[in-house]
Amino acid sequence: MKKIKILALCAIVAGMATSCQKSDVSNEIEQIQPEKATKEVLKALQDAGVNTSDVTIGMSKGLPGDESIKIAKAGDIGIPVDQLLAGDYALKQMDDGNKQYRTTNLVTGSNRSFRIVGYTGSCCALTSKMQTALQWAVNNYNRLNTSINITLVFSSSFTNSDMVVYNNGAAGGGGSAGFPSGGEVFKRVQINAGTDSFSTNVIEHVITHEIGHSIGFRHQDWQSRQSCGQNSNEGQAGVGAILIPGTPSSDTADSIMLACFSSSEDGEFTSTDITAMNALY
Repeated sequence: MKKIKILALCAIVAGMATSCQKSDVSNEIEQIQPEKATKEVLKALQDAGVNTSDVTIGMSKGLPGDESIKIAKAGDIGIPVDQLLAGDYALKQMDDGNKQYRTTNLVTGSNRSFRIVGYTGSCCALTSKMQTALQWAVNNYNRLNTSINITLVFSSSFTNSDMVVYNNGAAGGGGSAGFPSGGEVFKRVQINAGTDSFSTNVIEHVITHEIGHSIGFRHQDWQSRQSCGQNSNEGQAGVGAILIPGTPSSDTADSIMLACFSSSEDGEFTSTDITAMNALY
């Protein structure tokens, strides 16, 4: 399928992974009085394998009640500053070549059965179209009959063990998520308000992609971002980029985990994605 390079599923790896329009990469970091990175932060980023040519410090955004976290942001890569300085993002395993990749950490044991809350609270409610797309995205995972088992509810309340999918109010298409830690899924999946202007299938694609990050998938073309018309390596950022056996040898292969998506996506897993899911879970 020909990719129309209008929307980027950009990774904020190590702390979060974001999908967003190219012009909206900075939406996930509040722009109120950004700080200049200190030499200590820059050194820690270099040690984590992150490009430091354009680094700023800002506060992350989340649901009401979420703790604000200071993030070191380099391009489309963001890492919590306290964890960065503590050395939590040392270099992890990488593989050369262009195939589908996962992070070092995956979801383990009983954590593979989890609940997703489609948020309906007043501040950050999913639109009707987003709710339908979320149901379709959950169906994508559950129908594979892997060890990933998702229960979906729509509610304005949630627990600490839930993954919450919510509308962050940001302009432009796309969303954001993160990578597993401690054997658990990443707990916050943001969907940009602008995504609602696309078809339900495209929104399904975005949500399925972000859940993919939350259980440990990196972009298939993380080394080049060729699906966005770029030649830019996303870097290691301490989360790893480990080859998934049996996946294609070309980063131009069709996958829901390519860095950019088109306005004609059908929202479904490709055979490559199913191979990757079966290999990991």
